[in-house]
Amino acid sequence: MDDDNSILPPPKRTPWNKGKLIGAKPPLLARHVWSIRTKLQIERRARELAMFNLAIDSKLRGCDVVAMRVEDVAPNGYPLARATVRQRKTGRPVRFELTEQTRQAVDDYLKATGKVPGEFLFTSRRRVGEAMTTRQYARLVAEWMRASDWTRTSLARTRSAARRRR
Repeated sequence: MDDDNSILPPPKRTPWNKGKLIGAKPPLLARHVWSIRTKLQIERRARELAMFNLAIDSKLRGCDVVAMRVEDVAPNGYPLARATVRQRKTGRPVRFELTEQTRQAVDDYLKATGKVPGEFLFTSRRRVGEAMTTRQYARLVAEWMRASDWTRTSLARTRSAARRRR
C-alpha cells in the first residue's frame, strides 16, 4: 500500500534552533567565579564586583539584581549580613546571606559612589535616578563570561551548585 501522497516533502527551511544548545544553562564552576572576581578586583571595577558578588550570593534573576535598592542591602549605610528582596516574577520575598567578600565589595562601592538609602544600588549611566536595564546587565554578564572563557552559564544557579558539590 505504497502511496505517493503519504510521503512528506522535505522541509524548505531549517529550524531556528537547529544546532543550538537547549535546556537549562549550567552553573559557573568555582574556578570561573574566582577568576572573574580576581579580574574585577585587579581592574578596580567596584560596581561590577559588587554586582557580581550580589548576583552569586542572592541567586536572583537579573531583573531583580538590577532593581535592588541601597536600603535592601545597606539600610544604615553599611551592608547587612542578611538581606531580603522581593522577586518581581513571583512576588515572594527572598532572604539571602551576604558573604564577607560581598559585604566588603558593596561597602567599597557605596563609599566610592556616595549612594544613600532610597536610591537604586546600580543606576543607569544614561538615565539619572533610574535602575540599570536588564539588557545592560546581560552585556556585563556576557563580558564576564568571555573573560573567564565560559560561554553559556547561569549566575543564579552557581551558588546552589557549589553547595551540592561539597
